[in-house]
Amino acid sequence: MTVRLPLLLFLLAPLPASAQAPTPPTLAGRLDAAARAEIDRQQLVGTAVVAIVGREIAWSKGYGHADRERDIAVDPAATQFRWASLSKPVTAVAALQLAERGKLDLDADVRSYVPEFPDKGAKITPRLLLCHQGGIVHYANGEVKRTERTYDAPHPFADVVAALDAFKESALVHPPGARYAYSTHGYILLSAVVQRAGGEPFAEQVRDRIARPLGMADFRPDYAWEDIPGRAAGYRRAGEAVERRPDDEVHDVSWKLGGGGFTSPAVDLARFGVGLLRRRLVSEETERLMWTPNRPADPEGAKPYGYGFFIIPGPGGSTWVGHDGSQEKARTCLMLDPAAGRGVAVMCNSEWADAVKLAMLLLGEIR
Repeated sequence: MTVRLPLLLFLLAPLPASAQAPTPPTLAGRLDAAARAEIDRQQLVGTAVVAIVGREIAWSKGYGHADRERDIAVDPAATQFRWASLSKPVTAVAALQLAERGKLDLDADVRSYVPEFPDKGAKITPRLLLCHQGGIVHYANGEVKRTERTYDAPHPFADVVAALDAFKESALVHPPGARYAYSTHGYILLSAVVQRAGGEPFAEQVRDRIARPLGMADFRPDYAWEDIPGRAAGYRRAGEAVERRPDDEVHDVSWKLGGGGFTSPAVDLARFGVGLLRRRLVSEETERLMWTPNRPADPEGAKPYGYGFFIIPGPGGSTWVGHDGSQEKARTCLMLDPAAGRGVAVMCNSEWADAVKLAMLLLGEIR
């Protein structure tokens, strides 16, 4: 006799594994898969990724090697990557904090704070430096003139005012306010203004008002003369081969601390992003200034840059803000979606990496 199950029991019985509907991937799974695919496509040596969801760190992972030759894996909480130009948003925040406290006039002549900077025949203000409209030379858009002198201190450029000697004799590349011209040197000048306006060394102000309040315990100046545990090795391409950049070819970046001289693990970079998204560093009004593009008198060639941040059109009419960094041994990016309270931090030791593409790809996965 044939026994038949009632139809209801048949419908309630579990399907065999091969017939079950696939489980939707978790956010961590999507981020990991997307990161792994893009890192493989770019053939990167070592990368750290941290995701911010709901204005808090939600996921982090290291890929590849911090030091391939010593078989040291990337640890997003311990591997020290250079911030490179991601240092500029830090300098911008430090300056704007002083402005909120009435200690720094954004529209004053920078020479009122740093008379060591020569008179260029036109007024340069901190506000113009913040949005790259001060006319200060960058690396290759004009002749960079260095002040030749001797120093008593063994590491003179730890003083950001002394670091002005690297470029202060250079001519302006355009009248202040006339055009946008991205300038690391302009941010070095801004860091000197912060030091004088705040009455304490620039690095100490950043430590006390930004790093410590946000728990960025391993964020610090990238001083070549200091022992910094966990430094990532750097890698470059030589034709089709990938080679380690020799230590004697890695430049000391202490002279450009405010424009590109900090270092930390990726988790500390993400903590900086969380502090911004939670509005723990500046007021709502200052945040609006930071994240609103500033148009120069001649807008041709101008990038959508606020005060220390690029402003990027995101999907669905959203607005993303962030910055990237490019330096020997490092490619970095912090990308934030303020309205959604989300973000991505990417740090890499491969000099050909497109960290911006990776960050934007992953930010799009957070939904």
